[in-house]
Amino acid sequence: MDFKLTEEQQMLQDTAARLVRETYGFEQREEHRQSARGFSYAFWQQLGELGLTSVPFDPAYGGFGGNGVDVMLVALELGRGLCLEPFLYSVVFGGGLVDQLGSQAQKSELLPQVAAASLQLAVALEEPQSHYQLHDVQTRAEAVPGGWTLDGRKAVVVGGHSANLLLVSARTRGESRDKTGISLFLVDPKSPGVSLREYATLDGRKACDVLLEQVYVSAGALLGEPGAALPALRYQQGRTIAAQCAEAVGSMNAACDLTLDYLKTRKQFGQPIGKFQVLQHRMVDMHIELDQATSMAILAACLADAPDSDERSRVLAAAKFIVCRAARYIADQGIQLHGGIGLTWEYVLSHHAKHLLMIARQLGDDDHHLQAYSELMAVV
Repeated sequence: MDFKLTEEQQMLQDTAARLVRETYGFEQREEHRQSARGFSYAFWQQLGELGLTSVPFDPAYGGFGGNGVDVMLVALELGRGLCLEPFLYSVVFGGGLVDQLGSQAQKSELLPQVAAASLQLAVALEEPQSHYQLHDVQTRAEAVPGGWTLDGRKAVVVGGHSANLLLVSARTRGESRDKTGISLFLVDPKSPGVSLREYATLDGRKACDVLLEQVYVSAGALLGEPGAALPALRYQQGRTIAAQCAEAVGSMNAACDLTLDYLKTRKQFGQPIGKFQVLQHRMVDMHIELDQATSMAILAACLADAPDSDERSRVLAAAKFIVCRAARYIADQGIQLHGGIGLTWEYVLSHHAKHLLMIARQLGDDDHHLQAYSELMAVV
């Protein structure tokens, strides 16, 4: 594949890479991780000031008007730097849902703020029993005069602890696993009846469970038509998966570079261990996995904004499967080739490994996407 970036795209990637390289060292990242917010608000604002959080949005809403490849370039550099900021969930997933489902008034109010990084969104779609199935929704929304009341529980809401608005899926009709009757609501996490249980995820990022007890939202909090949100949830999840694949590739690149540098400097029997042929072979295997994952991430980015279709869904499922497999392999091999130091919390490789293992289980693991790909092949 002859994949060449345009001049604008190269400038976009260079801007993101320079910002991460110059302001997001490992020591700074650890300070951000241990803060109450769990990421750097100053860096988040820098992303907004440089227009990196505006990439996927229409210029009418203060955006860059970029496509899936543009988003890929930003996500790749954020992944390379292990950045903790909620780019995927606030900008790509949350912003994409508002853009697809929102009314003109809602988009005009919210999207410029998301594009400028002055408003953080979080998506609350998964539940304790749902296991990657977006249509498995037990949270209920009941119509009341002037609005709705929501009752239910959402699990693993990444960035929900610091979000200004939660995008909550709730069932307005039907049974818990019906593929119709699902609606999407904008919920202020400070509203009466909303409880958050905050915790750290495997890779040090922060997430929360959300408990909703008779939470009242106005009629204007509904995004789109009642009961018709599922197609948009799946479509925007696909765009987020494409961006997540790029983030994983950035992290895998960094893990491979760290491992190669270690093999060149660590000595045993009077010579660098990188001269041992068996370790060279394992390093080559890591790069083979990385190249395959990179190719699939590029393909996913090229189709991320395409109209919904079985072919788009097949490509995204295949990309996530390949990237999940490569992420786990590179994380495992990187630790093995480093030895004990690869597991220490003070060394950056261990954080890349944890992040890659987390990515391999977010938005569907490899088993889930292999099953999805198989089912989609059956309808060809």
